[in-house]
Amino acid sequence: MMNYLRGPGAGAVEARALTVLRGDRTVLRDLALTVAKRRVTGLLGPSGCGKSTLMRAVVGTQARVSGTLDVLGRPAGHPSLRARVGYVTQAPSVYRDLTVRQNLDHFAAVLLPGRARRTARAEAVARAVDDVGLAHRAGTLAGTLSGGQLSRVSLAVALLGTPELLVLDEPTVGLDPVLRRDLWSLFHSLAEVRGTTLLVSSHVMDEAERCHRLLLMREGRILADDTPDALRTRTGSATVEEAFLRLVDEAAAADDDRREATS
Repeated sequence: MMNYLRGPGAGAVEARALTVLRGDRTVLRDLALTVAKRRVTGLLGPSGCGKSTLMRAVVGTQARVSGTLDVLGRPAGHPSLRARVGYVTQAPSVYRDLTVRQNLDHFAAVLLPGRARRTARAEAVARAVDDVGLAHRAGTLAGTLSGGQLSRVSLAVALLGTPELLVLDEPTVGLDPVLRRDLWSLFHSLAEVRGTTLLVSSHVMDEAERCHRLLLMREGRILADDTPDALRTRTGSATVEEAFLRLVDEAAAADDDRREATS
């Protein structure tokens, strides 16, 4: 049974004692975290550590969630959040037999029914296509696009409703360095110019340096919730990757001490 936080001063996402079970396995363990408003927060950790599970919990699609999870002042998954939260999964969610523009026209009609005239929806589509740098491919069938371009179409869909919170599950996987740079520039523009809050997962540690704040995960737990500079200073490390590895070693040593104390 989940409890809920309220209050205008809370972060965009607030979690306390957040736990997720899958079968008899605990996937997320008693998490406490805050995602600050109008900032880019990186969710980093190795594959399988629980990043995608946490993101599904935030957008309200994860089963067997307990604890406290509040999103934009509402319970995670509340119907009122549908137009306020954008979610991009690792697998592109587009129709391959439609063009880029046709995909966005379709999703605009679904996401913006009754909320915008036809001209306003067309403007939203044009803005989203331009945001992700695909204006020159708007008439191209999605099925002929590269994997990176498909990912950008999915991102454009999420941007149609100008969401307050954008949840991106490893959006830069498999992309070339130039495209990764351009996407991160877009993420910062969304946060700084439009006031969007972004939660971006990755297992690539050099992307941590691009975030305002970091949540470092390992084996379903949060190892750290801090800025890149603070993490480097706290651990005496030159890079966030080195800081992460030191935190992993500290956590492993603490686990060993607890096991010895209870044996």
